[in-house]
Amino acid sequence: MPLSLSTPHRPLHRTKRLLVWAVPVVLILGLVPLQRQRLAALQDRTAADQSLEQQDQATAATLALAQKMPAFGFNNLVADWFFLRFLQYFGDDVARAETGYSLSPEFFRVIIPNDPYYRMFYLFLSGSTSNFAAKPEQSVALIAQGLEQLSPTLPEDGFYIWRYRGVDELLYLGDAEAAQKSYRIAADWARQSSHPDAPYIAENSQRTADFLARNPLSKQAQVNAWASVLGSAFDDATRQRAIDRIKELGGSVFINEAGEISIQFPPDD
Repeated sequence: MPLSLSTPHRPLHRTKRLLVWAVPVVLILGLVPLQRQRLAALQDRTAADQSLEQQDQATAATLALAQKMPAFGFNNLVADWFFLRFLQYFGDDVARAETGYSLSPEFFRVIIPNDPYYRMFYLFLSGSTSNFAAKPEQSVALIAQGLEQLSPTLPEDGFYIWRYRGVDELLYLGDAEAAQKSYRIAADWARQSSHPDAPYIAENSQRTADFLARNPLSKQAQVNAWASVLGSAFDDATRQRAIDRIKELGGSVFINEAGEISIQFPPDD
C-alpha cells in the first residue's frame, strides 16, 4: 500500500501571533538595562552599514548574549522574538548563499530552552541545522534538550519531535540503533496521545522501529525517513533530494495535480 503524505500547514497562525507580540517583546527587552541595551544596539545596526559577514558576526554576538541572559519570566516572548529573527535569517537567500546557515543552531539555543513545547520549532531546527547547516549532531542534542521537558501528553503532538530526532539520527548521523529507539518512543507517545494524527503515527513509527530492529540498513525505514523529509521540506532543492533518495532506495514517488504526494515502498528487505 502506498503511503500518502500531505505537506504540514506552515505555522501561519503562530507566525501571526508572533508578529502581534513583536512590539511588546522589543519593549520588554528595552526595560532591562545594561545587557539589554547592548543587545538592542547589536540588533539596531543597519544592514546598509555592514557586509554580509559583519551581519553574521553581529547576529552571532546577539545570540551569544541572548543565550546567557535571563528571561525574567517572559520565556515564551523571548522564544517567539528570536524565532522571528531566525525566520528573517533563514529566509534571506542572498545572504545565506554567501555566508551559509551556520548560525541556525545558535538561534535554537535561545528558542528551545525558553519554549520547549511548541512542536514546529523542532521542525525548523531539524530542517535548518541538519539539512542546511550540515550539523545534525547539534540538532539531535538540541532536540534531546527540549525532550527532557516534555511528556507523552504534553504537548499532545510531542511524538512528532521524537520522529524528527529519529530522522536526523538515521539519515544524517547514520545511527540506526539510536533512530530505532527514537521511533519506538515516538510510537509509545503517540499511543498515549489524543492528537488526531496519533493512531497513524503510532503505527508508522512502530513499523519503522521494527524495520530497524531487524535490519539497521532497512531500505523501507530509510524511505519512510526520507518521506518525512519530503513532506516537511522548506524548499524545492530539499524536496528533490528526498525524491531522488527514495528512488535510489527502490521506492516510487507520485504527485497528483493537487500536489498530494504518495509513496510506494520498495520490497521488504
